[in-house]
Amino acid sequence: MTDEMRKALRARRRALGDETRARLSRRITRHLLKAIGPEVRGRHIAGYAALAEEPDLDEALTELARRGALIYLPRIDNYRLGRMSFARCDDDLRPNRYGIAEPGRAAPTRRAAALDIALLPLVGFDARGARLGMGGGYYDRAFAFRRHLRAVPRPRLIGIAFACQQTDALPLAAHDVQLDAIVTENGLTRFGRSTR
Repeated sequence: MTDEMRKALRARRRALGDETRARLSRRITRHLLKAIGPEVRGRHIAGYAALAEEPDLDEALTELARRGALIYLPRIDNYRLGRMSFARCDDDLRPNRYGIAEPGRAAPTRRAAALDIALLPLVGFDARGARLGMGGGYYDRAFAFRRHLRAVPRPRLIGIAFACQQTDALPLAAHDVQLDAIVTENGLTRFGRSTR
């Protein structure tokens, strides 16, 4: 069921077309920068390098860095164990085995729990803040500590998606980590448990 849902949602996202995705990505960038606010100097923010069908965050991450934020991108450290870290974004980006650009091995890393904000790509989301990813479980493992603590001060987990990726209630597994908020081209939506 989940694989079928993932396939259908990815097809929905691809059907937008390159020009529409670029236009909607610019709207997402505006909403995201407004939601995060101007005071980001010294904050540790993880983004992602977008696949062709995902919302492009390059402009948002460039602006956040210009405002003084320290920007990180996910880097897969162990494919067999599904381990991912967050490495400082630098000019030495290389494609991993999935074709996703990531920082080189020399880039300094930061623990997921020490990030202030993490911007997460996704395939689908629902009105409760459940997130359906690509199926590798990398983000769920990286933020697993959030499932065991009621009031985790950080990082704030913000999903990034096109509005067409919203679906009815997603099945939640015990290992799934839920979002604090989602930003689409329609704006920011906070989920019930988040007051941040």
